[in-house]
Amino acid sequence: MSEKNLISCLLADDDPGMRLILRKKIQAMDGFFVAGEAADGEETMALYEKCRPQVVFLDVDMPGKTGIECARQIQDQNPACILIFATAHEEYMGEAFEVYAFDYLVKPFKLDRLNKTLLRIEKRLHRAAEAPLPAPKPSQAKNAAGRLMLRHRDGVTFIDIADILLVQREERSTVIYSQNGGRYVLSETLAETEARLDPELFFRCHKSYIINLRRIKNITPYGRWTYVVQLEGTDHDALITHEKYEELEKRFG
Repeated sequence: MSEKNLISCLLADDDPGMRLILRKKIQAMDGFFVAGEAADGEETMALYEKCRPQVVFLDVDMPGKTGIECARQIQDQNPACILIFATAHEEYMGEAFEVYAFDYLVKPFKLDRLNKTLLRIEKRLHRAAEAPLPAPKPSQAKNAAGRLMLRHRDGVTFIDIADILLVQREERSTVIYSQNGGRYVLSETLAETEARLDPELFFRCHKSYIINLRRIKNITPYGRWTYVVQLEGTDHDALITHEKYEELEKRFG
């Protein structure tokens, strides 16, 4: 199988022995390959920019930038990147899940524990069938009247607000995806875009995503306290935190 069909992983740890353990286990798994290894935070970000891996294994305590700092930068560029913390510092677990880590492995961990994490990653990326959580009932919100004016370097574009499926942070920009396949890159922040949208129709489900409530197809588990939202009319998924999922249940319950 060629590398382009495999799940790419970046290993970031200043302990070469731990990188060796991770590398051997990942290479022994069908469907994965190691795209790069880094021994400090600066090297981690440089390799991330170069390789654009789908999965990043991070130690918390690294020279230069910490694993948490790297995770925040990666999240701002690509919130869909799967972040796994593998560290001896259990006390940073709360901070790790603030950046929506997929998993947190406390050293020394058993290889069977790592194997289970890799299998869950494979299911997530290949959309294998974990039983979906029930999606909220369709919104009873009023139709969002009017259009949205989007400013960009070439001028302005107008789109129907109700046609917006998803708004997300992507490569340090705010990007709108619409039902006609449109993709619009904005210079404004996600919060600024959110303020211009109808709160009865659009929901901030994650620090990096706003979704159209009428276009939710299903919601499936992601990490420990995070889920994936699949939307009708687009292949782009969104993440929703456990707290926001509970808020959605109350809203439509």
